[in-house]
Amino acid sequence: MTMEQLSPRALNRATLARQFLLERADLPAVTAIERLAGLQAQAPDSSYVGLWSRLRDFQVDELAKPLAAREVVRSTLMRGTVHLVTAADGLALWPTVKSVVERGFLGHYSREIAGLDLVAVAEAGKALLSERPRTRAEIRTALAPLWPDADLPALGYAVNSLLPLAHVTPRGLWGRTGPAAFALLEDWVGAPITDGITLDDLVLRYLAAFGPATVRDAQVWSGLTRLKEVFERLRPQLITFRDAAGKELFDLPDAPRPDPETPAPPRFLPEYDNVLLSHADRARVIPDGRRVPLPPGNGGRRGTLLVDGEFLAVWAIKGATLMIESRKPLRDQDSIAEEGARLLEFVVPGSAHDIRFGLDG
Repeated sequence: MTMEQLSPRALNRATLARQFLLERADLPAVTAIERLAGLQAQAPDSSYVGLWSRLRDFQVDELAKPLAAREVVRSTLMRGTVHLVTAADGLALWPTVKSVVERGFLGHYSREIAGLDLVAVAEAGKALLSERPRTRAEIRTALAPLWPDADLPALGYAVNSLLPLAHVTPRGLWGRTGPAAFALLEDWVGAPITDGITLDDLVLRYLAAFGPATVRDAQVWSGLTRLKEVFERLRPQLITFRDAAGKELFDLPDAPRPDPETPAPPRFLPEYDNVLLSHADRARVIPDGRRVPLPPGNGGRRGTLLVDGEFLAVWAIKGATLMIESRKPLRDQDSIAEEGARLLEFVVPGSAHDIRFGLDG
């Protein structure tokens, strides 16, 4: 039986629909974070813009309050990167993805940790953080006397990578800043690490948020390997398609797959948004293969712009001016400016706003 082929545009619209980027959703922020399988969150303020672009009438307190109440947390999880997830998901995801986080650390610091007793380092770090949250600098300073010959940055990152941790507030609250500080995840949310999300459930949640997708797509999103057997086990529950290159795509039978001609309004995404990072083949949202930027800073004032569902420009707010830069002139600038005006009112309310278009390079 010949499988239906899905064009890049069909894949684009399917993913945008699941990411609430075709139409903003009427959902509480915590519910949306769960359905989106988390938000990429290296820059602490970026998630606010990510949710503003996805939820109707989103206000800062809709994220700030559950973050302060520890209903959602920022933690190192999929791909060994910082994600914003519900507290329950953070506790359940860690056992499933801890090998990804550990592998990234071991690969990066292989020379520096040669001969180091990592079990002992983790235990010392756990004892240290059970007292109170600490910054990475405080962690390595406290551990240095125990391992005087060890590489200090490696000591700090060992604790960050071998233990389930939460990035504590007030960092992560809109407009607040300061060095990143860490607490034991269980202590921070007041509940134990659970048995973990099974690989089957993880794949199903990935498809619900990012599908249709290949096995390799799911591996890139999660950082896990050898997921082919998981997809094969789930095959009776799934439907399959082919992409333009003939690769097999898997999906949930009832997941949205809108008409490829469905209009996609302009959307301002924060830097390093998950919709740009969660597939091995990014052509569905980045047809020209450009690099996804990760500028320095707390986030919330820089990012990427989707035009007709594609990453075609970058944006930055300087003062109360929104600068939009693209490789070539953008079509439908009136709609982009209207959405940009709403973004400015969210980020810098009550100011005299200005929007400027330009060409990069």
